[in-house]
Amino acid sequence: MTGPTDRPRPDRSDTRAGRADRRDPGRPSRGGGAGRPDRRAARPAVDLPRHAAYQAVAAVNRDDAYANLALPSILRDLGLAGRDAAFATELTYGTLRHLGTLDAILTDAAGRDVARIDPPVRDALRLGAYQLLHTRVPAHAAVSSTVDLVRTVGPGATGFANAVLREVAGRDADAWVARLAPPMDTDPIGHLALAYSHPQWIVRAFAEALGGDLGETTRLLIEDNERPPVHLCARPGLADPVELADEVGGAPGAFSPYAVYSGGGAPGDLPALAEGRAHVQDEGSQLVANALAVAPLDGSDARWLDLCAGPGGKSGLLGAIAAGRGARLTAVEVSEHRARLVAQATRDLPVTVLNTDGRTVGADPELAEADFDRVLVDAPCTGLGSLRRRPESRWRRQPSDLPALTRLQRELLGAALRAVRPGGLVAYVTCSPHTVETHVTVTESARRADVAVDFVDARSLLPEGMPGLGDGPTVQLWPHRHGTDAMFLAVLRRS
Repeated sequence: MTGPTDRPRPDRSDTRAGRADRRDPGRPSRGGGAGRPDRRAARPAVDLPRHAAYQAVAAVNRDDAYANLALPSILRDLGLAGRDAAFATELTYGTLRHLGTLDAILTDAAGRDVARIDPPVRDALRLGAYQLLHTRVPAHAAVSSTVDLVRTVGPGATGFANAVLREVAGRDADAWVARLAPPMDTDPIGHLALAYSHPQWIVRAFAEALGGDLGETTRLLIEDNERPPVHLCARPGLADPVELADEVGGAPGAFSPYAVYSGGGAPGDLPALAEGRAHVQDEGSQLVANALAVAPLDGSDARWLDLCAGPGGKSGLLGAIAAGRGARLTAVEVSEHRARLVAQATRDLPVTVLNTDGRTVGADPELAEADFDRVLVDAPCTGLGSLRRRPESRWRRQPSDLPALTRLQRELLGAALRAVRPGGLVAYVTCSPHTVETHVTVTESARRADVAVDFVDARSLLPEGMPGLGDGPTVQLWPHRHGTDAMFLAVLRRS
């Protein structure tokens, strides 16, 4: 008789898949088909939610797609909605968040590195392992459905998949971590990286930004693996946050005066978004954009600039605020596609969109030096602050990305300091807590600037009583402290 969890026990005669499958169908095929979609998956033998999740995970790993872009179209194509769509979403994002730990477990269970497993089979096994270790799906259902999926995407590997999953099912997630992770007392970074599925260099960067506090680093990693709520921004002058919360069955945000926590469902179906009264935007992004708008300013206050505007969330909020104050925003975006998104996001607002490079301040007649009162630099960055929402980013980013990014960040901040008039304000923002992208970039840029600047205490520009804002003058928001993305904010005033 099976136990209360209905979990099948491994067959010890077949417990190590690497030994059990003598034909080794889990190996990548010589023909290179691992990198191409399997056309035989058009009519899946497995249920549609799992097939949708497989397609999304495969697109991310095979094509470098982004889950937030790939999954919605897959759900539409398969006609999934409601609970089925929610289950497919949970499987997709959960698998991508836990990918590093799942791969370590599958490597041990299979007796070979996951890199040596045919990619379609590997992605199916990842989904199956996630169900076994992180959901309430009964073990027999997780195993059988995954074997069915493998039968569709990797014929000949069903025995291999069954053996691997039976081995995975023999331990719960904590037991696997205890087996595979290095000891916390001798290798805390390595332990946390495997236990909470983040690359070691990211764990190290988080720990450094948190002052070496490993307990708080652990809480951050845990929060990074949770499903984040959808935050809406009620555009000032167009929507009241309390009324919008009632309209969407949600609740007003904790900190931003414009934030609404969605009550669920697909945001794209909300009338307020279609009508331009609101947009989807993390509460942290709202707070840092609003900080620039509320900072005290002497003299003229009519010309605002968003130097890196795509895809348009912060421009949408600043444009709505500007409309109520008789100001006008110039939104600059170097990518033509993203510039179109900015134009779409700021339709009917006092916003001019320029498809150009923000570093051309002074050379472009529409970006004259000392011509703007308030300037936002939402700089391109590693995006380590939004790993809850973009879990695939943690596996794509590398430390080698930092030199080019930080050089770009400094150039853009230098351009912003040229663009702002004397007495005007510049807000430097990144969705990353990495100290090289935050404190190092902003202090070095201020030191090297051709104009004199002073730091404004950014804490005073955020809601009164907001906890965990540090010693100033800059501010770092955190998922585990504030429920927001890990947004960094520095505000500079040109002398």
